[in-house]
Amino acid sequence: MLSKEENELLTKVGAGTPMGELLRRYWMPVAAVAELDESPTRAVRLLGQDLVLYRDGAGTYGLLDRHCPHRRSDLAYGMVEDCGLRCNYHGWLWDADGRCLEQPYEEIARPEANYKDRVSANAYPVEARGGLVWAYLGPQPAPLCPNWEPFTWENGFVQIVFSEVPCNWLQCQENSIDPVHFEWLHSNWALALKGARDGANVPKHLRIGFDEFEYGFVYRRVMEGGSEDDELWSIGRTCLWPNCLFTGDHFEWRVPIDDERTLSVGWFYNGVPAERRPFKQERIPYWYAPVRDEGTGRWITSHVMNQDFTAWVGQDTYADRTQEHLGESDRGVIMMRRRLLSDMKVVADGGEPKALVRDEEINRCVPLPIMGRSEFIDGTPPGVIFGPGQTVSAEGDFLFLAGQPEEIRQAFIDAMGIEPRTVS
Repeated sequence: MLSKEENELLTKVGAGTPMGELLRRYWMPVAAVAELDESPTRAVRLLGQDLVLYRDGAGTYGLLDRHCPHRRSDLAYGMVEDCGLRCNYHGWLWDADGRCLEQPYEEIARPEANYKDRVSANAYPVEARGGLVWAYLGPQPAPLCPNWEPFTWENGFVQIVFSEVPCNWLQCQENSIDPVHFEWLHSNWALALKGARDGANVPKHLRIGFDEFEYGFVYRRVMEGGSEDDELWSIGRTCLWPNCLFTGDHFEWRVPIDDERTLSVGWFYNGVPAERRPFKQERIPYWYAPVRDEGTGRWITSHVMNQDFTAWVGQDTYADRTQEHLGESDRGVIMMRRRLLSDMKVVADGGEPKALVRDEEINRCVPLPIMGRSEFIDGTPPGVIFGPGQTVSAEGDFLFLAGQPEEIRQAFIDAMGIEPRTVS
């Protein structure tokens, strides 16, 4: 178990806190590119800071403090122009670097004052990658926004899914290095929810292992009926540093909105069958998945990640780690906590934490441990319309989160060439 002081160190993410300063060294996904196609400005709360994200008429992304430095008006209601974002209150125009380009009345009343050159807005780097918009709130020079290997894959259907989860980010991320929960939360309990009383046929974990690598941790497992020759052990799954799970066909980022809320950002890839290649996705769709059932008010439990959400919020807004009794299955969680505490000290001492990417050549395609890599890249075998992660059913139903819009499901079906369902 942790002390109360250690638990607070690991969970508080505001500016100036040790964890907040660590997390600000990394790029965070905050929106989908397609969201700004629909509306060029968007209010964002990230790591306890209120911001406005925008894309101007020239296609430049900007991220500013949400309130105008003039009279604190809400820039989320500002007007995008060919270069920058103009405040709707008095017309002051800001560019993506935080420079004030125009102050309409001031320039008429006292043009000689050049007051616009003496005021600036706080601005933060933004990049678009993989259909997501990424933000960096840390010190300069910023590391490179990682170009993870799956972002370079072609011939696939990608969708982005957001959910707001009302709890601290750390209990979400600790799930990323907890392999035994798959046996119980997503198998035994999921079967019980469907009315099955006997979970005896669910394979049990026989062995688990954890290794640290350059970009995070790998967890490995041997299940009943399996062996160390299986990819679950030989390659494993990735707890991507500092706040992501990567399983081969999808990423799950746990982005701290503030101390009490987490934005779950899922990026899902499904390679189209070889016979339907080449395939080019013109636009990566996104959607927001619900976490509560509107009718009952209870947490949704029907889909894989919704089951995770239920476990996370069940630990309260902040998990009280002073009351835990950890076991052998928690070795990965212990490793991750120790590394976070160590990296916070590295940052406090002026050093660089784990897993920053600064080499342009490496960033052309940052490799990760990937089960079933050849199937993703070369095309799924005949008759199989999804990759090893099985994020969809043979009918095109999305298995990971509830609430997928019908138009996105249909776009997937069209891309994969799935035959229409027959009703007997």
